[in-house]
Amino acid sequence: MNDLIKRAGNLLLFATLAVGLIASAFLAGFGVAWGMGAASTRAQSPAPEAVAPSPPPRDLQEAFDIFWEAWKLVQDEYYGAIPAPQTVAYGAIRGALQTLGDPYTSFIEPKIARILQEDASGQFEGIGALVRMNRDNKLEIVRTFEGSPAQKAGLQSGDLVVKVNGQSIVGYSIYEAIALIRGPAGTSVTLTIERPGQREPFEVTVTRARITIPVVEARMLPENIAYIQLFDFSAQATRQLQDQLKALLAQNPQGLILDLRDNPGGFLDQAIQVADLFLDEGIVAYERTKDGEERVFRSKSGDIAERIPMVVLVNAGSASASEIVAGALQDRGRARLVGERTFGKGSVQLSHTLSDGSELRVTIARWFTPNNRAIHGEGLNPDIEVKVEPGTETAGTDPQLQRAVEVLLQGR
Repeated sequence: MNDLIKRAGNLLLFATLAVGLIASAFLAGFGVAWGMGAASTRAQSPAPEAVAPSPPPRDLQEAFDIFWEAWKLVQDEYYGAIPAPQTVAYGAIRGALQTLGDPYTSFIEPKIARILQEDASGQFEGIGALVRMNRDNKLEIVRTFEGSPAQKAGLQSGDLVVKVNGQSIVGYSIYEAIALIRGPAGTSVTLTIERPGQREPFEVTVTRARITIPVVEARMLPENIAYIQLFDFSAQATRQLQDQLKALLAQNPQGLILDLRDNPGGFLDQAIQVADLFLDEGIVAYERTKDGEERVFRSKSGDIAERIPMVVLVNAGSASASEIVAGALQDRGRARLVGERTFGKGSVQLSHTLSDGSELRVTIARWFTPNNRAIHGEGLNPDIEVKVEPGTETAGTDPQLQRAVEVLLQGR
C-alpha cells in the first residue's frame, strides 16, 4: 500500500481526541467525523502477532518498580472498588504519553479506534446524521444527510436521542452512544426522541444502510462564481471534490472559492491530491523527521482546476491537511487566502494498531510549505484578513465569503 495512504489527520481525529476542533461528530448511524482529531497520520501499522515482548531496558524496568510499589499499596489499602487491570493499563499508558507534552501523540481504546477507522474510510453502516452532545449531555441531531435513513424516518435537526432500543443513553459518552446506534445495513434500530415543542418523547424506528458521508458542498453564486466547501479530508474527499468541480466548471464560472473554514484535516494523501487539482507541476509540501530526513510531495500538471482564478477561505478551525492545501496554494501564488489565521497543526502521526485492537498514534515528523514555512504552532496568516467575532454574525450574511467574491470580481 502506498506510504501516503491512510495518513490520517486525526483525523478523527480528527485531532485525535486532542483539541476538539469541532464540537459535533459525523454519525452515519452514527459515525464520528473529523473534529475529534486533526492530525496528518501515516499508514497504519498492522496489529502485531501475539509474541512475547522483549524485556524492557534495565533503567526503565527499575523506574517502573516504583509504579508497582505504589499500585500494590492501592490494591491493599484503597477503600473502594479497584478498576479492572485493562483499565489500569490504559490509564497508565495515557499518563505516560501526557509526559511528552504532545496532545497528538495519543492512545485510543479498541472500541473508539474501530469507530474512528470506519469514519476515516468515509463510509458507514448506520442511519446517516450529524450529531453532538449538548450541554445537558444528551445526543442532539444537528442535521440528517440527504436521502439517509434518518431523514426518511423523519428525524430532524434539534431532536434529542434519549434511548436506543429502550436503553437510556443519557450520560453516555458520544462513542458509547454510537456503538449502540450503529449496526449492519438492513437491520433496524429504535430511537426514543425528545423533540422541542412536543411534550412527550416518541419512538422512531430506522433501518440502517450503507452511507457515504458527504464531505463536499457546492453551488454557483449569483455573481457567476463557483463555491465549493470541503468539510474534511477523509478517504472520499478528492473523489467527491473532483466530481463537484467538474459540474461547476461545466457552467463556465469566472472564478472559484474553495472554503476550508472549520475543516480540521484528515489524510495526508488526500491533502496532496486535493492540492494537485488546483496546481501545476511543483512542490506541495515537505515532511521532515527529527533526524533530518526529508520527503518532498509534489503536484503534477494536467488537472481540471489549474487555471481558474480562485480564493481560499480559512479560519481558526482550518487545520492540518487544510493548512497543507492552503499553504501550498498561497506559497505557489495560485490563490489568495481570505479570512482568519489558521489553527497551526503541522505535525505528522504514525498510527499503530496494537495487539488488542487499540491504537497508538506517535508524532514522527513535521511538515512545511513549499516556501519552507513551519506551520506547527504558527498557522497561516491570510492575505486578506476578515475577522468574524463570536456572537456578532448576522443571520444570512457571511462577510468572509462576501470579501472573497469581491477579490475575484475586482482583483483586489
